[in-house]
Amino acid sequence: MKSSVEVLSPTRVRLDVEVTFAELEPHVATAYKTLATRVNIPGFRKGKVPAAMIDQRLGRGTVMDEAINTALPMFYGQAAREHAVAVLGRPEVDVKEFVDNEKLVFAVEVDVRPEVKLPDFSTITIEVDDVTVADADVDEQIESLRTRFGTLTTVDRVVQNGDFVTLDMTAFINGEEVDGGQANDISYEVGSDKMIEGLDDILIGMAVDEVKQFETQLVGQQDGEKGEVKATVKAVKERELPPVDDAFAKLASEFDTLDELKADFVVRLERVKKMEQGAQARDRLVEKLLTDNEIPVPESLVELEVNDHLKGEGRLEDAEYRAEVDGQVRSSLKSDFLLDAIVQTEEVQVTEVELTEYLMRTSQRYGMAPQQFAEELQKAGQIQQLVAEVTRAKALASVLGRITVKDASGNVIDLEALAPSVNPADLVEEA
Repeated sequence: MKSSVEVLSPTRVRLDVEVTFAELEPHVATAYKTLATRVNIPGFRKGKVPAAMIDQRLGRGTVMDEAINTALPMFYGQAAREHAVAVLGRPEVDVKEFVDNEKLVFAVEVDVRPEVKLPDFSTITIEVDDVTVADADVDEQIESLRTRFGTLTTVDRVVQNGDFVTLDMTAFINGEEVDGGQANDISYEVGSDKMIEGLDDILIGMAVDEVKQFETQLVGQQDGEKGEVKATVKAVKERELPPVDDAFAKLASEFDTLDELKADFVVRLERVKKMEQGAQARDRLVEKLLTDNEIPVPESLVELEVNDHLKGEGRLEDAEYRAEVDGQVRSSLKSDFLLDAIVQTEEVQVTEVELTEYLMRTSQRYGMAPQQFAEELQKAGQIQQLVAEVTRAKALASVLGRITVKDASGNVIDLEALAPSVNPADLVEEA
């Protein structure tokens, strides 16, 4: 087989391939066997029809079409490997010439990964924010702790923002009660906006046993469709918070005084903010690399992904939304090309242990058992995506260790010292 490659653009190439008949012959033999199982000829068992009879009944051209169609992917793949073509998407194949018993000539146009030129990472300096823990940060943690140790007391007044109410609710569509749309004795924090759009607005000012009905979008309805919900207030409770003093510190922590508790919060917040410096360094490094590199993307691939996204949401004709999704797809593809280039340059490979650790951490975020999460990924065909995420994270972590990271005050930050007991990939794992 002879082949050559021509670069048509930074993201598209053409492969010209010429195959001798001797190389095609095994596929011709396979084509005869395949067609022998499809044709019914009196006097011959299925699968035992001679080649000459197949030529007579179906024609030699039919056999050659079968052989060429099955052989093309193999010869195309071989040519792509020979020229180190990183193929993307579906190829467009054009059979240029076929001479029986002599040769097959065809051309393939296909999208490819663009070349990404990476810098010398040791020359790069990234600036991140200073680590500062303000009094307001500590106060926020104290308030959060007070909330956990607060008590609910029933009050005889109308509902105010921040109260906890006990509700009965019923959903209606076009005046008809929704099947299964009734819920009783629901506890809800007013102002949290964690249930149904519009609920907080009608609750404020309601009294016990008061009933209000409001229009909202219900679960399962399409955008723009509205249903109605009837809400009945059965009880109003306010949260009483403990005073902020040494007694509270003893109640809520292992410390004896409020000053000790606040000092511990300062240490913890500094630790969190230092870890945030690592995430910030990661994000700003990727941003810098994308800014410094004009990474082209295959237009046909962008169009395909955009159309798939819009079709899934039923918004193929929404031009404004199409432009928004187009920008998101282009940005995502550029990031993928960049990170994959780092993976290739760094020759990064992940171990089964690293994949398992990542799987366990990710499954916890979804509230699922690792085995169940892995099975769901398998069903969705996303195992390779998981491997790619871990590989990219590890590759980015390796180059982060070579750049210089400084805070806004000019202090050099040692990213590896931020979490000596944590896998380096944690610094670059997407939240």
